[in-house]
Amino acid sequence: QVQLVESGGGLVQTGGSLRLSCAASGGTFSSFAMGWFRQAPGKEREFVAMISRSGEMKLYGQSVEGRFTISRDNSKNTVDLQMNSLKPEDTALYYCTKGRRTIAATQPSDYDDWGQGTQVTVSS
Repeated sequence: QVQLVESGGGLVQTGGSLRLSCAASGGTFSSFAMGWFRQAPGKEREFVAMISRSGEMKLYGQSVEGRFTISRDNSKNTVDLQMNSLKPEDTALYYCTKGRRTIAATQPSDYDDWGQGTQVTVSS
């Protein structure tokens, strides 16, 4: 089992930027896809982004495409999410997660290990 710890969340104004980071330990990080999901109060967990094991393939949720960028550093066991042009609707708890395979899709069931989440709040 891989332990995942997110950081970088906070309060930002509309149009601002934040960079989330996820540090992995306790497993073979570079063997699996990694992803980010988010969940706002009263809503279902939403897919944000996925990056394949090698980093060559990236997938984004429709609501964040063009504004968010996922990246990974297999030498440091980290995966980051750069979030630009933030909107109030981006407000949520953001989770880092490990895919079950080298490439993963958009459903929570495609992932197994999850972090505790980091809060992102975008003020209008």
